[in-house]
Amino acid sequence: MTGSSAQTTALGYFKWAFIVTAAGLLLGGWLGWQSTGTIGGMMTVFFICTVLAVLEISLSFDNAIVNANKLKDMTPVWQQRFLTWGILIAVFGMRIVFPLLIVVIAAGISPIDAVILAASRPEEYSRIMLEAHLPIAAFGGTFLMMVGLTYFFDHEKDVHWIAWLESRMARFATIKGVEIAFVLALILGFSRLLEAEEAVVFVHACVYGLLTFLAVEVVGGLLDASQQTMSAAAKGGFGAFLYLEVLDASFSFDGVIGAFALTQNLFIIAIGLGIGAMYVRSMTIMLVEKGTLSEYRYLEHGAFYAILILSVVMYFQTLIHIPEVITGLGGAGLIGLSLWSSIRHNRREMELVEDDTRGRRRVEA
Repeated sequence: MTGSSAQTTALGYFKWAFIVTAAGLLLGGWLGWQSTGTIGGMMTVFFICTVLAVLEISLSFDNAIVNANKLKDMTPVWQQRFLTWGILIAVFGMRIVFPLLIVVIAAGISPIDAVILAASRPEEYSRIMLEAHLPIAAFGGTFLMMVGLTYFFDHEKDVHWIAWLESRMARFATIKGVEIAFVLALILGFSRLLEAEEAVVFVHACVYGLLTFLAVEVVGGLLDASQQTMSAAAKGGFGAFLYLEVLDASFSFDGVIGAFALTQNLFIIAIGLGIGAMYVRSMTIMLVEKGTLSEYRYLEHGAFYAILILSVVMYFQTLIHIPEVITGLGGAGLIGLSLWSSIRHNRREMELVEDDTRGRRRVEA
């Protein structure tokens, strides 16, 4: 394969992301013109959509890597289902339905009234969303923390990036429920830093997050086990699909809530975050088909460390405001560092092979 064709192939993965970007930005510009009637207003909305897309991409690097990690073990049929149905659920479900559902529950109004509220009184809509931030951050933070800890507390894990830490975590994995005990201890610690009423809401939301993770694991295991009984080729079926959907939802919490700091217009938020979600989908496909995870051995580690940091940040966001830009840059930085470590490891391996080859030639000579 020539360099040119390789470049074309790489760009080809992002074809639909580019199409959605163009359509989304045009739609955003049109909304800006309709709401303000000025070129300046149109360009402002256009700019906000762009910033939201970049925010979503920066927050979701680790999401793409974790998705690819799970997808590589799924059958082609279920891979395709996740990359079609899954992205529809991610874009329309989490970026449009989820914010509406929060307002429906928090304000006790109908879904139609929630849409009307979002269109006619965006300030009130934003206020309700921000008031619901504490339980959302607690729920999502707990789910993501269990995802990250489950990766490291694995006694079969033998590839370690930060060896002194990960080797000990793998060793402690033989203790049943160690990651659950760690999360519960952290929940109790954070709850002591909150006011009495907020602490109760925080603990309840965390427990629901923990139960959701365990339920998804149990239901997914049962579903996939029954499918494997019927057909050996059904490995990684609906159970894995369900796990990835809940995981994507947890990743989306931070971006959806943070988007209201830029605009209170639900439709502009949906456009911006939807564009970003398409790039996450494209990155996921590229990682799976190119086998990038196996080529760069520490890339997964960086993603799961980023997940753990995001989960802790979501806990801290119940106490103080932490800009989403910091969260996104922190996750991207960790993944970049793990990629650099992987490249260094590959170079050392190549040097060892070359040294061994030269040594054999000298012996033969």
